[in-house]
Amino acid sequence: MLVVFRADASVQIGTGHVMRCLTLADELTRHGHSCRFICREHPGHLGDLIASKGYRVDLLPARNDNDLDMHGGKTDHYATWLGVSWEEDARETLEALSLQTTDWLVVDHYALDVNWERLVGKAVSNVMVIDDLANRAHECALLMDQNLGRVPSDYDDLLPEECSRLIGPRYALLRPEFSECRDRGLKHREQPELKRILISLGGVDQANVTGRVLDGLSASALPASTELDIILGASAPFLAEVQQQAARMRFKATVSVNVKDMAERMYLADLSIGAAGGTSWERCSLGLPAVLVVLAENQVAGAKALLESGAAKTISDPEQLASLLPSVLAGLAEPGLLYRMSESAAGITDGKGVLRVVKAMSAISRGGEEQ
Repeated sequence: MLVVFRADASVQIGTGHVMRCLTLADELTRHGHSCRFICREHPGHLGDLIASKGYRVDLLPARNDNDLDMHGGKTDHYATWLGVSWEEDARETLEALSLQTTDWLVVDHYALDVNWERLVGKAVSNVMVIDDLANRAHECALLMDQNLGRVPSDYDDLLPEECSRLIGPRYALLRPEFSECRDRGLKHREQPELKRILISLGGVDQANVTGRVLDGLSASALPASTELDIILGASAPFLAEVQQQAARMRFKATVSVNVKDMAERMYLADLSIGAAGGTSWERCSLGLPAVLVVLAENQVAGAKALLESGAAKTISDPEQLASLLPSVLAGLAEPGLLYRMSESAAGITDGKGVLRVVKAMSAISRGGEEQ
């Protein structure tokens, strides 16, 4: 099969959409399929990273129109993430698709909906949508929403009747190293102690939430022997400031950029402080307890579900991080709490979701049904 991905990364969007598509592309490639990417050339677009992994990437030209209307006169701030009108994006995408026969077009973009999919879908055999919001209609053969608390009926009025639905963290798109590291990770947490904290607020962290986390840790009662493993992307605008702040802390704090061993770092950590986005499923697959910081509206439901599951504690207002974090950390000293959080997290996903998604795509292409 030839699978083409339409996804964007930028300083505004972040890196998560492209990164999870890369995970799916890598698994498809391991199964003998071919993959390409179509991305818009926003600042922070990750085109070089995609190409470095051996994939062809077509970069659509960037625009500077922040007053776009994607949904028939209704205001939608996600529309600005596209950078052009959906009609122009569809036209440019169709031009890129005209070079080869496409078996699957995978669309992972909050600014695209049924209108775009109907137009572009005529040029491909099948459309798959990756969504987190359940807030707009789609025209697709397969939809995947990996969020905890989501149920298939959330999409009842938004999808064609024949569309297959892959719903919940069972289908979370995680790289193979997470499932491979799972047994070690769970064993490591059988008698947990809070000695090492992994801090990862996304590849961009344009508001420097990482700096507020470090402020909160400095004000906490954690011993100076605590180790901090701080992760940022190379395009993070406050990278230099975070490096300087880390160097001044009383803890052993290291700042790493564009890491390629996240599963190993999560295995070594006793707690994660991070964004309440897609990285949550990576943590859960290794049974890593978390303090989640809600950074966007689309993270609210997932963070609430993880809190209710017992896998995480949450801080809903990043502005109050520095003042709230010390008490949250103090609460984790309750006997047995970290272990219970680990057990709850591990029960959410086993890290093998990408295999299930590839199986579903292959079955639909063969005319069968997803298992």
